[in-house]
Amino acid sequence: MERNRTGHGMKIAFRQTAIGRIGIGERAGEITNLFFEGYAVPEDAEIRETDILREAFRQLEAWLAGELREFSLPLDPDGTPFMKQVWGRLQEIPCGSTATYGAIAAASGNPGAARAVGMACNRNPIPLFIPCHRVVGSGGRLTGFRGGLPLKERLLELERLHSAGAAPFPS
Repeated sequence: MERNRTGHGMKIAFRQTAIGRIGIGERAGEITNLFFEGYAVPEDAEIRETDILREAFRQLEAWLAGELREFSLPLDPDGTPFMKQVWGRLQEIPCGSTATYGAIAAASGNPGAARAVGMACNRNPIPLFIPCHRVVGSGGRLTGFRGGLPLKERLLELERLHSAGAAPFPS
């Protein structure tokens, strides 16, 4: 994974998972980032596994194995108030379900903001833990995901297999 220069105080651990090599970052005991293979990680971050990073990987592995449906981690993503509102809505989408950008915009009180919701999904620094992979285009069409569309499709299928009978996101 490449390194960039924005990790002041961040600790990062890396592990091989069922979906490839993943890096998870934390500051002050809260998860701040998830890095897929090939994504730049902060150059000045300390490479060290902490208790919260061990727990994040434990939950991630349990989720990937279908043994966990919801994460219970302290999250602290960096973003605008609108982005944080959208990311909060994403966490309400049940495992095994999807929602459209338009439904998320409407649930956020701004039905005309589907494109802004898409931008918030694109800038989500903690994918998987904040499940932007559950957001699809109108008609259920798969659209962008920072881990790539094949991974998004794989994650959605994995969730469907492990979550039969999940309730849909309210529209």
